Amino acid sequence: MKNRSRIRKGFTLIELVVVILILAILAALIVPRVVGRTDDAKRSKAASDISTLRGQVQIYKTDVGAFPESLLDLRTRPSEGADGLRGPYHDKELPTDPYGNEYDYQVSSDGEEFTIICYGLDGAPGGEGNNADIGEEITENQ
Repeated sequence: MKNRSRIRKGFTLIELVVVILILAILAALIVPRVVGRTDDAKRSKAASDISTLRGQVQIYKTDVGAFPESLLDLRTRPSEGADGLRGPYHDKELPTDPYGNEYDYQVSSDGEEFTIICYGLDGAPGGEGNNADIGEEITENQ
């Protein structure tokens, strides 16, 4: 009688197919949930940035008596009209929105209101879903 010892040197085709099938099922369940969160995270970051910038603009207004002409005034001293400035109010580079665009900042003609807006994925005013604007109008009384 011959003693045949069979030495296994790898996986069988069936074992590989089963493992690949299990990985495919897991990927089909997990990937859609993770991918959908990216857009939510970008919108949350934009809202957080706007909130931070809004607070810094309001502190500037308290110190100087008027809203800054641009968000850059939060980092650098304006050439004129900034008596009482205690800044800089933002110590890092001004953030861009999560889509790579600058935040839109506007002061009303009467100087009583300002807006900071992220225009969303498309970078244009209006839109729905991921293209929707993020931001709000702020009045001096708030």
